[in-house]
Amino acid sequence: MTFPAPEKLVIAISSRALFNLDEAHAVFESEGLEAYSRYQIENEHVPLERGSAFAVVKKLLSLNDRSPGPLAVEVVLLSRNSADTGLRVFNSIEHYGLAITRAAFCGGEPPWRYINAFGCHLFLSAEPSDVRKALENQVAAATLMARAQTDSDSGQLRFAFDGDAVLFSDEAERVFKSEGLAAFTESERAARMEPLQGGPFKSFLGALQSLQQTFPASEAPIRTALITARSAPAHERVIRTLRAWDIRIDESVFLGGLNKTEFLRAYRADVFFDDQQAHCEHAADHVTTGHVPHGIANQPAADEA
Repeated sequence: MTFPAPEKLVIAISSRALFNLDEAHAVFESEGLEAYSRYQIENEHVPLERGSAFAVVKKLLSLNDRSPGPLAVEVVLLSRNSADTGLRVFNSIEHYGLAITRAAFCGGEPPWRYINAFGCHLFLSAEPSDVRKALENQVAAATLMARAQTDSDSGQLRFAFDGDAVLFSDEAERVFKSEGLAAFTESERAARMEPLQGGPFKSFLGALQSLQQTFPASEAPIRTALITARSAPAHERVIRTLRAWDIRIDESVFLGGLNKTEFLRAYRADVFFDDQQAHCEHAADHVTTGHVPHGIANQPAADEA
């Protein structure tokens, strides 16, 4: 399967993921909308602190300086703020010199409604309900963990992905959850020649690869890695799946259940996507981490039966 090269990679980002709005949000929670609006207007010329996605967004936008052709990446701001209270956000964008010109300020309404209209390939947010809606509308999306602010000096933007329920469907993970490791291993061995169905980040990975190919191979500013709990013999189906999709991933690490954190640090990941909340909690102190609320691991226990 060949992925057509996108005109450009379009990333949607919420204001609370791009900037640290905790102080303003605390005003909203304790005093209400009117006090929040007044606080934001009174401080609209005070730049907001950088949020968990700031460094990743900065690196994404820097790809445009190296693109051999037209713009490679566009970042679109989606916010629950009104345009009035959102002026502080745009002032902060200008303060940091971020080339973000398109935005939707939704006045308290969910901003995910504009994701497809903007042609977005990925949505990063601090609001889990908006992320779930984006996933339901077939857009790769993740809830960003707020603790780590990765800002490596590497010239590359390094993406790391979990496999099942992120790049791939959760079909194999369902076997593991319901029948255990031995049944999972036997099932994957028996199905090793059958490609897995795509997960919510399949199309985004394909778009990344298409963007990679617009740069000379020796100068590619994007690097990708699969970091999965799978091990042999369950590795074979993964390799054959990527081959069937005609997707090349730069690095693949099969951990056999080991903790992923040290491997993410060794890879020097800028951002990591995983469906398992526990994996995200471990990784979030060291790398910008996006929880993908998809698949059986994110269903209530009653639904797993």
